[in-house]
Amino acid sequence: MKPRVLFLCTHNSARSQIAEALLRQLSSGEVESFSAGSAASRVHPLAIRVLQEAGVASAGQRSKHLDEYLGRQFDYVVTVCDRANESCPIFPGAPRRIHWSIPDPAAVEGPEEARLQAFRGALADLDGRIRGLLTEIGAGSR
Repeated sequence: MKPRVLFLCTHNSARSQIAEALLRQLSSGEVESFSAGSAASRVHPLAIRVLQEAGVASAGQRSKHLDEYLGRQFDYVVTVCDRANESCPIFPGAPRRIHWSIPDPAAVEGPEEARLQAFRGALADLDGRIRGLLTEIGAGSR
């Protein structure tokens, strides 16, 4: 079975969406990637834009409430915002819990270029962390 990773944040609109898409692409489909939020809303258009700029497939991305995944088993549950970390539910099978405190790019105000830079920064941060996670997953499966 492929390792399964769930990324959680509050609105499942930016950070967790970017992480889900990045992991899917960086693992070449060898890791199952999911995302959800405790107060799901919509996928932020700038999240889709920076994924497209980076050449990361984002078709089919949608905001999902974490209730969709309760009772399902994951190998890793990664919270990407502090609020999600505080309210993260328990998942069966004792998945490895990881917390990454990533600033919310959707909270940045001002001109579009400043907001876009915040999303690009979040993507770069997540890219590095996910590459590290892939190394850990690979080492754990040997």
